[in-house]
Amino acid sequence: MTFCIITHVVHIKKGNHYYGYAPYVNEMNIWLKYVDKVIVVAPLQDQEVNSIHTFYDHPNIEFVTVPKFSLIGLKNGLKTLFLLPLLFFKIIQSMRKSNHIHLRCPGNMGLLGSLAQMFFPSKNKTAKYAGNWDMQSKQPQTYVWQKKILSSTLLTKNCKVLVYGEWSNQSKNVYPFFTATYLNSQIEDLAVKSFASGIKFLFVGTLSKGKQPQYAIDLVRKLKSKGFDVSLDIYGDGLLKDQLCLSISETKSDGFIALKGNVTKEEMIANYKEAHFLLLPSLSEGWPKVVAEAMFWNCLPVATPVSCISTMLDHQNRGIILNLDLDSDVTSLIEHINDFEFYQKKINLASNWSHQFTIDKFEQEIKKMLA
Repeated sequence: MTFCIITHVVHIKKGNHYYGYAPYVNEMNIWLKYVDKVIVVAPLQDQEVNSIHTFYDHPNIEFVTVPKFSLIGLKNGLKTLFLLPLLFFKIIQSMRKSNHIHLRCPGNMGLLGSLAQMFFPSKNKTAKYAGNWDMQSKQPQTYVWQKKILSSTLLTKNCKVLVYGEWSNQSKNVYPFFTATYLNSQIEDLAVKSFASGIKFLFVGTLSKGKQPQYAIDLVRKLKSKGFDVSLDIYGDGLLKDQLCLSISETKSDGFIALKGNVTKEEMIANYKEAHFLLLPSLSEGWPKVVAEAMFWNCLPVATPVSCISTMLDHQNRGIILNLDLDSDVTSLIEHINDFEFYQKKINLASNWSHQFTIDKFEQEIKKMLA
């Protein structure tokens, strides 16, 4: 089988290997175990490989380079209009040579891929929609177009569109799916962590406006002001790093709130095992991987009800839903801190649920789709 990937992910060539963003490439390497040849249609840039990159593990890769493009702004729009014939030619040619078409959405290449696949109604296809599938959420118009095209059984045939969460009134194209981080062999019987030595919170993610790390800081500071022995470690990097440093310093919170930057997967497991709560006051998510990871290691997620989070948390049976009202959210946290049995029950439900979604199960599902 020749498997064609259409993606906006920027790649780097080093030696005979093609590198990309590690979480994406690691997932694709599972798909690629079951194909004979891979055609990757994506941007390629000349830059250094670092710790967030890894390479495709396959002996037969054809890489088709396309220019990186944007639809934001008049200048970018005009440039993209000029590039469209070349982009479509390369995508169509690659699809024609393939037995299975795989689209990575949402993104600019995903939009072009979703249009181009209409010329190949008889070919098998999968589309991984890694964003928020909620049709009512406010999203860029190009995302809306991709969702409409992919879910339409008239425009998109022989395609499984893999989406996060379960949504009502969907076409037969749409399949609820998940993303996995850990193996069955990594499941441990962990004890529920006591609050006796302090209550540890984590924030894990990009330090960006959309992830709202400042709100996580405000929650923990409010709990501290009420006399609770709390701490917050913030893992990740981003544009808000300096602003958050200043906020922590000005409020004299550096004794119990710390920016830890990016760490390895193994270090993050140790952090999840020690922490009691994960804070994710995000405004938008696809599959919030950190929520599933925290649950896996007995760390209770405290998150906003965006995308599929309400389903993951079973409407607060497996976690705490934030409403982004500071006083109300602090009150909810205090209820869990003051009732350890209540907290323990949620932890057990959360870990049992997350242990279902392992890499082993993910691979079995992928294998079925490619069979």
